[in-house]
Amino acid sequence: MRGVFALVLLIGMGLAGFAVYMVNQQIEQTESQLRAAQAQRDGAVQTVDVYTVNKAFTYGEVLTADDVVLMKYARDSLPEGIVRNEETLFPPEQPAKSRVVILPIIPNEPLTQGRLAAPGATRGLTALVDPGMRAFPIQARVTGGFGTLRPDDRIDLYWSGRLASGRSVTQLLKSSLQIIAVPDEDLNTGINNVIVQVTPQEVAVLTQAQSSGNLTISLVGSGDTIVVDTAISADDLAVTGEIIEEVVVEEAPVEEKICYSFVLRGTERVQTDTVIPCD
Repeated sequence: MRGVFALVLLIGMGLAGFAVYMVNQQIEQTESQLRAAQAQRDGAVQTVDVYTVNKAFTYGEVLTADDVVLMKYARDSLPEGIVRNEETLFPPEQPAKSRVVILPIIPNEPLTQGRLAAPGATRGLTALVDPGMRAFPIQARVTGGFGTLRPDDRIDLYWSGRLASGRSVTQLLKSSLQIIAVPDEDLNTGINNVIVQVTPQEVAVLTQAQSSGNLTISLVGSGDTIVVDTAISADDLAVTGEIIEEVVVEEAPVEEKICYSFVLRGTERVQTDTVIPCD
């Protein structure tokens, strides 16, 4: 009887030990899964809700509440001026729930204040011009066949004309001017009408340039940040490679002036042979 009791006791202790082992294994597995989940959460990109558009917009179009949607965007990569709430996009004090687009916007692109005119601004150039700046129309030839110019493109402006000396010259007038609008035009003329944003002083310079010569536009690359020296110029010699020899004109010798004295003989004034200083 004691042997049976001892056997049952040993079996019970074995089962208890096995149960404890299984419980420990389950606990360790659960803890491992929890640690993995926590690590995954820690490494995940934190996102926030931002506004974007549901279709493409270009300059002058009107953005309404029906055109915007919320999307998730990485919190650490938010661009400057991001729109995150409807009150910022459409201020309550403005009765019209709309904004004028001043720079192109594409779907799934975070909506920023820099691509929209100020709340309440109407369609037109006044919504595009920064304080202290002026909108100025330029009619110029376009170099190359790079297609239609668009708002926010940057251009170099060259002037071709004649100097006061009569010499024909082409020189860089202004560099990296920002286009703020492109009026409708006949693309087959080879002439582009663009509206740029300039200072009042530059308005005077460009007005004189348009009246005294021809203007040519050269497109600047979107990622080009190199400052160009506006002293760049070229004349006919730079094109043909001719070398003009300087003509030296020899001056004729100057004869020495000799002065003589005069005497009066009656009413007649007669020159003598006496040499006197020439005063």
